[in-house]
Amino acid sequence: MTSTPTLYYHPLSSYCHKLLIAIDELGAAVDLQTVNPGDPADRAAHLARWPTGKIPLLVDRGRPVPESSIMIEHLQQHHAVPGRRLIPDPADDPDAALDVRLWDRLFDQYVMTPMQALTADRLRPEEERDALGVAEARAALQSAYAFIDRHLQGRTWASGDAFSLADCAAAPALFYAIAYQPLAASQVHLAAYFERLMARPSVARTVDQARPWLAYFPGRDGLSRRFFDPDAASP
Repeated sequence: MTSTPTLYYHPLSSYCHKLLIAIDELGAAVDLQTVNPGDPADRAAHLARWPTGKIPLLVDRGRPVPESSIMIEHLQQHHAVPGRRLIPDPADDPDAALDVRLWDRLFDQYVMTPMQALTADRLRPEEERDALGVAEARAALQSAYAFIDRHLQGRTWASGDAFSLADCAAAPALFYAIAYQPLAASQVHLAAYFERLMARPSVARTVDQARPWLAYFPGRDGLSRRFFDPDAASP
């Protein structure tokens, strides 16, 4: 009998969104447990599960499975509805599998990472903020947007013809990054791709469950009103 894994997560976290989208797409049964990193007892309990204290974290049969891309591949291998995949089978098409993994890494490293740097700077006291670091993160996003826009010309999804692990990474990375660094008017391919992502049911459901928490996102002033109503009540 297959056990139900537990995902320790927070509904505002971008990497947790990546997992939630993948879980939805794979049809995996997962027990969701919220972690509040700001609560000392909650954080201590989570550090006991995994020494870095990072979320998300998947625990399956007592075994911690860290790192978002690895978690998704684990879920695909062990808990997905038969026939559902986010990474092509390397035995069928090894190049397609590598391309999906490549674009997953590109979105994580070149969109998610600078976005998180901008978030971290907003959380610092005013006197400790890093103007140079902010400028570098914005420049990194502009550079990433440019090459992703070129890549997306004539494509529906980031890699191949099907929604994949790469798109799971892209959706939350772009959702939060665009709040800090909007797309250029000329980046029509990336803009259209972003709209396709937001319309994807798995992504839309993930954004919907995050709405009550977006009041705590440091870049909330840059979010579209269709995603965040500043007059809405916080949880």
